[in-house]
Amino acid sequence: MPPQDDWLVQFSCTPSNLTPQASPQANNKSSICDLQEKFRSAIHEFPKVVSTTRKLLKASQILDIPVFATTQLRGKLGETCPELGLDTADGVKTKAHVDKSAFSMFVPELQKAFQELGPEKREVVIVGIESHICVTQTTLDLLREGHKVYVLADGVSSCNPQEVPIALARLRAEGAIVTTSESFLYECMGDAGIAAFKGIAGVVKEYNHATKENLSALCSKI
Repeated sequence: MPPQDDWLVQFSCTPSNLTPQASPQANNKSSICDLQEKFRSAIHEFPKVVSTTRKLLKASQILDIPVFATTQLRGKLGETCPELGLDTADGVKTKAHVDKSAFSMFVPELQKAFQELGPEKREVVIVGIESHICVTQTTLDLLREGHKVYVLADGVSSCNPQEVPIALARLRAEGAIVTTSESFLYECMGDAGIAAFKGIAGVVKEYNHATKENLSALCSKI
């Protein structure tokens, strides 16, 4: 029986109105949901989802996007995967790292952490697992709250890969934007004239081969 607990990562940006002088991180958030060791052997192409997550975490540091994380029943299912480097001495510092039992990561503790950044509606990007459980329920909760949600096709998966295209089709119908990590990053910047462009272009180049593999493994049937 596959695990009933999932992880995902959620980032956000304000892509449509950036100028060379605008701050790309002004309305941004990123969150990691339940990316834990117990799921490593159960999830289809788990390493590929981790790879996309690391790419986005590196980009979030360049764009100064705050990161939020959750774990699902941490006592049973363990800590967040160490290769993400969350809250380590030389890693990405989170605004909140919340343990939960709900499948949606948008629990009260995370809602409070979001609100501490201001009352604005956000543009949120999500990666993680499982696409039909935590990714779906988090996306629906965020949409209900009026946020704009991006779901990255090269950054989500499930135990059964057949679940993924069904979940993404539903989320697209509900109003989420299904896209890819590279498309999201360039939309988040909006202009090659911003100060962060060179750094993000470097991340894209660094992950060029991995991105091709991730797209092939996770998006071939979408």
